[in-house]
Amino acid sequence: MVSIVCSLRHHSDEVSCCAFSPALLATGSGDKSLRLYDTADFSELPCSPLSGHGYAVHCCCFSSCGSHLISCSTDGSTIVWSCETGEASVVLQHPDRSPLRVCALASDSSVLLAGATDGTVVLWDFPSKTMRRCSSVSEASVVACSFSPCSQMFVTGCTLGDLRLWDVDFSLLHAEKDAHDLGVTCCSFAPQFQVDGCCVEFRMASCGQDSQLKIWIISQHERAACAMKLLHTLTSQSAPVLSCAFSSDAELVISGSVDKSVAVYDVSQGTLLHSLKQHDRYVTAVAVSPTMPWIASGSMDRTVNVWRIGDGDVVVAAAESMQTACQGRKLQGHSRLLLTDWSEEDVQAWMCEEGLEELVGIFKANNIDGPELSLLNKETATELGIETVGLRRRLLRKIEALKAEQSGAVWPDEFLCPITRELMKDPVIAADGYSYEREPIENWIRGKNKTSPMTNLPLLTTLLTPNRSLKMAIARWKSTH
Repeated sequence: MVSIVCSLRHHSDEVSCCAFSPALLATGSGDKSLRLYDTADFSELPCSPLSGHGYAVHCCCFSSCGSHLISCSTDGSTIVWSCETGEASVVLQHPDRSPLRVCALASDSSVLLAGATDGTVVLWDFPSKTMRRCSSVSEASVVACSFSPCSQMFVTGCTLGDLRLWDVDFSLLHAEKDAHDLGVTCCSFAPQFQVDGCCVEFRMASCGQDSQLKIWIISQHERAACAMKLLHTLTSQSAPVLSCAFSSDAELVISGSVDKSVAVYDVSQGTLLHSLKQHDRYVTAVAVSPTMPWIASGSMDRTVNVWRIGDGDVVVAAAESMQTACQGRKLQGHSRLLLTDWSEEDVQAWMCEEGLEELVGIFKANNIDGPELSLLNKETATELGIETVGLRRRLLRKIEALKAEQSGAVWPDEFLCPITRELMKDPVIAADGYSYEREPIENWIRGKNKTSPMTNLPLLTTLLTPNRSLKMAIARWKSTH
């Protein structure tokens, strides 16, 4: 069952893109702006709309931790936004200022990609925001790109209809000519992959002007070339299919079409489950929440519809209602003390300043002072009864930022292990596509947990792959700070 939750009607021009983070929904439009919504109740954030592009916004995506939003535009710029403040952290320009049609960020936040109308793709090192390379990958406009969940390869699609698979050094791994007649419009890797011995297998969806949605199997054997095999061709929509996205468990794929419909398919069976018809014009964008049963669809009718997948009650994490109100406010007496010297009252005052009032009672009842706060981790937060994943992670992020501020260094969030919230020294990629410090994720897997620490979905394999790109990025950042 799929039911509509709400319709968002804040853009003054057609909606061109939408994306989910664990806690937010972002939408982009021909009106040059992006808008941010809290997925707890889909209220617009006080910092929204985000304005900075000179022309239409074509694509947007979040970093996996949800702290950054990336957008690209016809103006040739890719902007990295802070989701906490709504401010542009950095503006990255195409070297020839060619109009950009699509952008994608690796799941480990190591590299950022943007495709242009001149057939080039720009790759930036995301932590340092420096350009690694700008290369021609097509004779036509690059309108689609997506990273594999292991962050080691990406696919590009162009208006000629070709799909090409590359590694992050721009070595061509596979080319699928005329994958879509009249042109590719979108492509998306499934967020999970399978490992069978020395073979790694991915799922990838693509759609195009031929009114088709295709599901591909991409496999790579050790020391062998990549192979790409068509699994399903889905034809339930009667007009060009403009956007596609997988659910977080990779069991569903969603697509939006010029026929004004949103289609929901079963990936393994290749069957249509739902056809949603609520828009008055072309459906230009679809997205699926990584943590909640939400689908978002954007349209040329200037609306974004939010749908709920499945039956039953949905438990929504508490909204960060006080976060924006507290931005920019300075701590009082306790700010002049080291964290280890804070009293219980100092800790409680800090929590109020940071918008964590709902936890004050728990901390007061457990006599948490500065030394205890500095030692708090995921396990102890759970023992305190903080069961909501979003609230627990927000608390740990705030503590990490506080400790970094007092030590004079602020590590990029992407460099911190999601389990320990500590700087990674030996990052590895798990089957959920996220990067972790090796020892904590090995301990997690050896214990009773056989699910992803980030998505709470079952891990299809316990194989861990060294993330050399992220390790090098951390080393580079440390050498310059």
